[in-house]
Amino acid sequence: MSKSETEKWKKINKSREERPEIQEYKNWKELPPIPISLPIKASIGITGDWRTFRPVILEGCNKCGICWLYCPEGIISKKEDGSFEIDYIYCKGCGICARECPTNNIKMIRESEAEDD
Repeated sequence: MSKSETEKWKKINKSREERPEIQEYKNWKELPPIPISLPIKASIGITGDWRTFRPVILEGCNKCGICWLYCPEGIISKKEDGSFEIDYIYCKGCGICARECPTNNIKMIRESEAEDD
């Protein structure tokens, strides 16, 4: 891997706190090798406020990480015990995590029925 390719990978592997809110590129060649969406406050507020349904990880989760892999917003994170948690501040409730869960242990529930965390 060339130095410029290594720099691209370093840029996307930084922690969420270290990443800039806005990443600007001069042209398409500067884009990182993997598109990464960063959860940030949007112009009309925190994106989790838009949600109608929320994903809830059930007790039967086998900790496979498929939900984390498919989340388009990057808001699912792995905890120290290997389980996963969802950042509801930024989750938009798209349901992709629930759809992709191979054990059906993520349930989409209506936001009005959710217990606040």
